[in-house]
Amino acid sequence: MLAYRHAFHAGNHADVLKHTVLSLVLRYMNLKDKGWRYVDTHAGAGGYSLEGEYANKRAEYLDGIGRLLERNDLPEPLADLVALVRAFNDGKAVRQVPGSPAIGQMLMRPQDQMRLSELHPTDHKILSSYLGDVPGVEIKLTDGFATLKSHLPPVTRRGVTLIDPSYEIKTDYTRTLAAARECLERFADGVVIVWLPQLQMVEAAQLPQRLKAAADAGAKKGWLHARLTVAQADARGFGLMGSSVFVANPPHTLFGELQPVLPFLAQALAQFDGAKSALEKSQGS
Repeated sequence: MLAYRHAFHAGNHADVLKHTVLSLVLRYMNLKDKGWRYVDTHAGAGGYSLEGEYANKRAEYLDGIGRLLERNDLPEPLADLVALVRAFNDGKAVRQVPGSPAIGQMLMRPQDQMRLSELHPTDHKILSSYLGDVPGVEIKLTDGFATLKSHLPPVTRRGVTLIDPSYEIKTDYTRTLAAARECLERFADGVVIVWLPQLQMVEAAQLPQRLKAAADAGAKKGWLHARLTVAQADARGFGLMGSSVFVANPPHTLFGELQPVLPFLAQALAQFDGAKSALEKSQGS
């Protein structure tokens, strides 16, 4: 598990989808003055250089955020994401991209909190040097799956949890489902965001359905599932074809905000002719 480094994939199509949803959720949370708590179970390094060896080994960002930077026809949520990326670079040329903790930090207010967990010692060190002194931010070198008990529910009863493991080991699928259930048991109306890889694996195919069942049983405000397919698997059936984001207790505005975004991304980030998107929600959301 500690071999995984998100720097290889930073800024790719999956990050674009995940960070678009996260930023929309946090902006919605900011519509009320009462503070929120953002819990990130797999926080990573916080930000990633696009000029380093890791990012350029595969240069996945070129088919992700790189395709959006110079477009002037972006739907508003994507224009907002690009603005955050540019702000992360102080308005200069884009040489680095924000991770989920950086998105959270750019959108948090003085009354808000972040609870960030990262198990990789190098990424934890980078994250701590970047955000460790920010008021309201707590960073721990720990297994994020095991921290939910200490973080939920927040005193304000307003919170967002992001569950985003690498899924490089199969137990991540079962642990993700268990973590989502725990979040809803501890905080039935808290927002839970789960990032999911689209792979030719039984576990990857089954997890969205199991999350829907968990949310049907435990979420007060239903669920939403946004899916983006941009690539084909290789001849052996391997490779990330796309990803999806599952949201339990989604803001009531999220479905409508994502409706124009997903087909746009399917076209803009397509790596083959069959690129497509899907957006669904439960009846209660």
